[in-house]
Amino acid sequence: SELLARSLFACGISTVLQTTLGSRLPLVQIPSFEYLVPAMVLSSHLTSLTPMCTCNTSGHPSGTAVASVCHAPHCTVTGSWAASLQEVSGAVLVSGLIQLVLGVSGVCGWAARHCGPMVLAPSLSIIGLSAYKEAAFFCSTSWGVALLLMFLAVTFSHHLGSCRLPFCALPQARGCSTESSVPTLRTFSILLPFAGVCIICAILSQLHIPWESLDPTMSRLSWANSTFHAPWVRLPYAGEWGWPLLTARTLAVGTAMAIGCSMNSVGCYVLCGRLLRAPVLPLHACNRGLCMEGLGSILAGLLGTPGGTAASIANACTTGLTQAGSRLSVQVSAVACVVLGMSPRLAELLTRIPLAVHGGVLCVTYAVAVGTGISYFQYADIDSGRNIFIVGFAMFMALLVPRWFSIAPAHLATGWVPLDLLFLSLLMVPVFLTGFLSFFLENTVSG
Repeated sequence: SELLARSLFACGISTVLQTTLGSRLPLVQIPSFEYLVPAMVLSSHLTSLTPMCTCNTSGHPSGTAVASVCHAPHCTVTGSWAASLQEVSGAVLVSGLIQLVLGVSGVCGWAARHCGPMVLAPSLSIIGLSAYKEAAFFCSTSWGVALLLMFLAVTFSHHLGSCRLPFCALPQARGCSTESSVPTLRTFSILLPFAGVCIICAILSQLHIPWESLDPTMSRLSWANSTFHAPWVRLPYAGEWGWPLLTARTLAVGTAMAIGCSMNSVGCYVLCGRLLRAPVLPLHACNRGLCMEGLGSILAGLLGTPGGTAASIANACTTGLTQAGSRLSVQVSAVACVVLGMSPRLAELLTRIPLAVHGGVLCVTYAVAVGTGISYFQYADIDSGRNIFIVGFAMFMALLVPRWFSIAPAHLATGWVPLDLLFLSLLMVPVFLTGFLSFFLENTVSG
């Protein structure tokens, strides 16, 4: 709950900056998957190190100090959870600084200028497909709950999207006239199914009707195990849990975080604009947006969170389903995130959302990203052998390489640990692989 509250606080501040000074798109800022993968790579490396400390060993001649494994509570071991969190926070801080530099220097706008449909199509499609493992993991806890949420979301947003309720009217911008009705079901096509399914799950739990199937690895994530012991009010501040550690490892992983999240954010800007049928985002707006994300990640790193802030793909796809592209609504959600961030007890309520509900929302929203990427093929000659190869090779390698290194990460060994972590963090992120390969081939292969 403490980590969640701090992350929500940083995301709320970053969202306000993004919607007012950044890209000014209605996008919520969240810790994305592109932060999660490098953070897990760094944490796995740190936990693989044998925690050693220097202690007096009784029975050793003269009581001299020797290096040995120590489990005493006073020992600060290098492989401890706190030290690992500090290094991950340091990587987040580095990624924020690099994103800030990329935005100020205009590199983001330059790259966006050279991203044609043969870059956007596979990149957006892979952004959507990159969450399929997490979606399946969450849905597996209760496929019935996940399918119910998906059924309601699709029904409200598409089958009943044109239904207008006469008692739901909104005032016009200038005066006393009102619209006769608004498409309420489409506007709340995610919120209503989400709230309804959560209520059903709560009722089933109160009636002691089993509806979750959890194995031991997932039982700790169940809402049945949530306990409310966090404080009601606690204002997060930098350095409370120790300052972020800056090492060669954190510099390498932070660089990978910055590159992956920058690609994800630029794709999210394009995705949001296309779903809302807005004009093409100016290049200077992309640069400003990346600067604001960098500031948000710097704040997140100073607060000690294990993830920075990046544009939310799920939120962008939700605006496509609801067609509610209001910056004011996003700013209200940012204020809510700040309030939750100052109250760990309230933030802990979010941990009681069933995992299957998360999975159902991911299935509905990320599917929109896949479809939006495919729609960009209409602007290219897809019958061209060159274009067919670029798209197929980039997408296939983006799915193959992370699978390869997840099975045998030891195959990547350059002899210098920071370089190994940099390459492994980048090659485990499908968005980076697709964006890099499609960008390189599109701008180097003639045609």
